[in-house]
Amino acid sequence: MSWDDYFADEREQHESAQSRGKKRTVTVGWMVRTPKAEALWQPPQPFSRSEPKARHAKSVQACPAAIDFDRRHFVIPCPVDLTLKFERMANGQLQIVDGDGEQSGMRPTGLRDMLVLHPQNEWRSPDRPLIQMIAPYVFIADDPCYVVQSPPYLHYFPTPRPGLQIGGRFPVHSWPRPLSWGFEWYDISQPLVLKRGEPWFYVHFETENPSARVRLVEQEPTEELNTYISSILDISNYVNRTYSLFEDAKRLRPERLVQPKK
Repeated sequence: MSWDDYFADEREQHESAQSRGKKRTVTVGWMVRTPKAEALWQPPQPFSRSEPKARHAKSVQACPAAIDFDRRHFVIPCPVDLTLKFERMANGQLQIVDGDGEQSGMRPTGLRDMLVLHPQNEWRSPDRPLIQMIAPYVFIADDPCYVVQSPPYLHYFPTPRPGLQIGGRFPVHSWPRPLSWGFEWYDISQPLVLKRGEPWFYVHFETENPSARVRLVEQEPTEELNTYISSILDISNYVNRTYSLFEDAKRLRPERLVQPKK
């Protein structure tokens, strides 16, 4: 396919979507929902590359498909400097500890508030511990829209993390719950090193019109939104298969929830 054909297809998609009444721009609100230390959590940042200008017309920097893919990602920065590692106790059980010890910038109480080591019967493999950290970002849309949470695979890390981030996808127009960061630890002999400000994970958004652009705005924490979030918060503690509850949740939803912060 030539680039002319590529852009012709794009124009056809835009025109087709417009004829069906699907929006070409979808507004998504974001907010941090936490009772304390709100300043710890930095705003989502559009993904960008600091690379020299393309010297050749066929270089990767000039590829429309690559450019379009990159620009749809938003980076969530890591909130803390933290080194985690495992130690085996006398009874043979694994214990997760702060590898920085007394030089750590985080108190033990802060670590306990932020981090959970899942019980072994919840792991996908008995050799791969599963941890979860809070990530109290909430995304909300008034139009059909799914958030996709993924590892920071567009960034290069000289020292790879010793496992895999757990990805996720759910509708933010009907299920605007806070995110979390799950990590499946493959090599427990290696520490997990996190640095404040480095890419922690990405989010991107799926909309009815695949060509639509997402406009991310800081959300006003309105009473209506907080009430709606509370109606679905922690519901997985009581039932399985929460996807089956999406339609029930939509019946409780006010017509409009997105309100940019002034």
